[in-house]
Amino acid sequence: MEEDRASVRSAINPNPLTSAANSALWSLQGHSSGHPVNSSPAALPQNIFTNPAIQPSSVINLSNSSDVVIGPMTQYQGPVTIYQYMDATVEARSMQAGGGINQNRTTENTSILQKLSTSSKLLILLIVVVVIVAGVIIYIEIEQNNRKPDPGPILFGNSYEHGTFPNLGNGHLVIDRDQWGASELAKNLKIPLKHPIPYVLITHIGVQSKPCENVYRCSIKMRTIQDSAIAEKNLPDIQANFYVGDDGNIYVGRGWDYANTYANDTLAVTFMGDYGRYEPNEKQLEAAQYLLAHAVTNKYIDLAYKLVAQNQTKVTKSPGANVYRHIKTWYHFYPCGMDDHPRCGVELGLPDVWDGKM
Repeated sequence: MEEDRASVRSAINPNPLTSAANSALWSLQGHSSGHPVNSSPAALPQNIFTNPAIQPSSVINLSNSSDVVIGPMTQYQGPVTIYQYMDATVEARSMQAGGGINQNRTTENTSILQKLSTSSKLLILLIVVVVIVAGVIIYIEIEQNNRKPDPGPILFGNSYEHGTFPNLGNGHLVIDRDQWGASELAKNLKIPLKHPIPYVLITHIGVQSKPCENVYRCSIKMRTIQDSAIAEKNLPDIQANFYVGDDGNIYVGRGWDYANTYANDTLAVTFMGDYGRYEPNEKQLEAAQYLLAHAVTNKYIDLAYKLVAQNQTKVTKSPGANVYRHIKTWYHFYPCGMDDHPRCGVELGLPDVWDGKM
């Protein structure tokens, strides 16, 4: 029987090395057959597993098989090693399938996180916008509550409409109290001026005061005059009704409606400087004349008003020799208190010396 099996193996594989390898492969039998593998160790031939020089002529892939017998049922006694080879293509497909599922799940989770993140950002942005808008509204309300009442517009034109205080013409502007920065410490004035006013009184600052040549410096001078009147002279406000700057502009003092500190029934117009030392310029003199023309047109002063200098009403150098020299040539100048003329204001019952403090 052994000889027959040997001959069969020789017939199939005449090469003795290949025959020995095939003998080893044919001897493998599935365990499900129930036959033990018996063989004598001494008679174990060289095979592909014990001899590295021997390589199989072919490779057989088995799957889902049982009771498989390859070649003659030669039984071996001794250890048998079985190698299992997995199809790499099947494994790769399995890994790709698993990876695709994980990738889809990862993408879906990332999309949800992105959506949540965007919603959170929009919510935070909305909250910030609401807070900012609320803050702006509160700030505007506070500013409106603290804002002073609008003193009214200054009209820059050559019209003389009643109830307005326009540009007096020819570039002579009117600088109102709020514009030059009048102090809030000024008290309410109580003595009104009755219109039309019969007298216009011309004065100057004096005491070596240098004329101011622009709005900035004239505004500072106005604040200084007002502070001195309130703090040092204990007056409720600045002294005169209007002030004439060297810049050719008119600065509002007590205005049209309240009495000055010199005398009732007079409109006091003060030149801002010491005009015993300095000469008034042409635009300053013109600004004063434009102011008086505006007053006549709006019936603040009498059509036949009397223009007098302060040195005609009391012993003083005001309004300075240089200003006095000019106003004596003006049409409404009244020479009261000079030569044989009666004293100023006698017809109105004004005192001998115009030195009131109000």
